[in-house]
Amino acid sequence: MDFNVKKLASDAGVFFTRAVQYTEEKLGQAEKTELDAHLENLIARADCTKNWTEKIFRQTEVLLQPNPSARIEEFFYEKLDRKIPSRTTNAELLGQHMQDAAKEFGPGTPYGSTLITVGEFQRRLGGAEREFLQMSAINFLTPLRNFLEGDWKTISKERRLLENRRLDLDICKARLKKAKLAEAKSAAEHELRVAQTEFDRQAEVTRLLLEGISSTHVNHLRCLHEFVEAQAAYYAQCHKHMQDLQKELRVSAGPSHLSSATLPGASPPSHPSNPSNALESSTLKIEEVKPPATGTRKAKVLYDYDAADTSELSLLADELITVYTVPGMDPDWLIGERGNQKGKVPVTYLELLS
Repeated sequence: MDFNVKKLASDAGVFFTRAVQYTEEKLGQAEKTELDAHLENLIARADCTKNWTEKIFRQTEVLLQPNPSARIEEFFYEKLDRKIPSRTTNAELLGQHMQDAAKEFGPGTPYGSTLITVGEFQRRLGGAEREFLQMSAINFLTPLRNFLEGDWKTISKERRLLENRRLDLDICKARLKKAKLAEAKSAAEHELRVAQTEFDRQAEVTRLLLEGISSTHVNHLRCLHEFVEAQAAYYAQCHKHMQDLQKELRVSAGPSHLSSATLPGASPPSHPSNPSNALESSTLKIEEVKPPATGTRKAKVLYDYDAADTSELSLLADELITVYTVPGMDPDWLIGERGNQKGKVPVTYLELLS
């Protein structure tokens, strides 16, 4: 391979001269040409944009793909310009496990059939998540990456050229000051004029690029709106799927599900909401409800329960009470009796005895 020795020597000399000028400026031994205030403000604004864009980009990557190994793998696929393989989301994997378990337990059993239902909705949640990830990557991550790997690299390159032109200009100024002979001064003045022209030209190129940061902000603002829309659509889908799942479980389980025994050591269930049922709509008082001749059962109280109002009955764990229901009453509640006391009690706090 042929090398241009003269060019290499010249480049090395220029590099060394610039390094000396830069060092003397840092030590306060040489004068430095300052950029105009407008250009300095543009540079500061550009640096701020780059730094925060990089942080937002990295954290969005973590949000969308928490697995570091998966992020590294996707990075290499992108660098190799290959299509990133579609990944099974965690929700989809959970849904598949639930449905596979149902086959083992028996899809006709209450547990098995519920696993199938919940598994299907988990897979729907996973599908919504995948769509959200794809939309966010295209509409938000990609524009940020394009700025960091494209526009910013161009800006950085031109800024380095501007710094080199400035160093060359200050070197020429220093040579002119040191020149003693008329011939040397004339040569130094010519070099200074050339250096000044190149510096001014490069300053203008850099300024135009830096002013383009305003367009970058406008573009990123639009992408941010699209990201928020994708998030809103995703969470709305998840909310709807979970509401549909709850409705389906209530329909498939029926009232018998509410009398299932609670596992020992479990935490008390949350307070059921007061239902708007026929009992309340007719403003019927609990004290006026008469138990039917048949249908009463004994129930063991699983947890302490404090009555929310006078229509409810407070409970103590492990006590036995008599319970029954009335037509039109919400299945989450029963009428409980203890001696002369009577009131509504939440079914989930009870273990119904045969």
